[in-house]
Amino acid sequence: MWFGEWSKNEVILLCMIGFAIVIALLLPRKLTKEITILSWLWGLASGLVFDFTIGGGIIDFYTVNDSPHYELFDGLYYLLFAPFGYFFIYFYETFHISKYTFIYYILIWTLIGIGMNWIFIKSDIIAFQNGFSLTYSFSVFLLTQTITALAYEQLKKAQQHTAT
Repeated sequence: MWFGEWSKNEVILLCMIGFAIVIALLLPRKLTKEITILSWLWGLASGLVFDFTIGGGIIDFYTVNDSPHYELFDGLYYLLFAPFGYFFIYFYETFHISKYTFIYYILIWTLIGIGMNWIFIKSDIIAFQNGFSLTYSFSVFLLTQTITALAYEQLKKAQQHTAT
């Protein structure tokens, strides 16, 4: 055990959350306040939806942290999805993603999601079970990133329409 009752995965999780939030706060402001809030909420919500359906929920393909029961650090794990929702939209705008670069952007973020999943596995933050493997996560991230980008495109169109 590290730091009393905290285990390795909990310390790593706290460091990851702190690092992600600091990076998000240090980035220059490019998004409106509304889009910033929505991107953080979308990241959190999309992570929760998938984790409560295929994770420890309905299908139960993996456990979070070191217990099958929900604990405080499970909530902190879910909070880590929020800054990644922000980063996805932030860099979508930064790189001016168009219909020509859309698929590449989605694939890159899918690979980032796979990479994060791998780190979570190696850090004992998540543990796959019931036949689930890292390769199955590809379709989950591909779907999540595509839905996020398409929803954001619709939101931008709606904003442009109301601005005119």
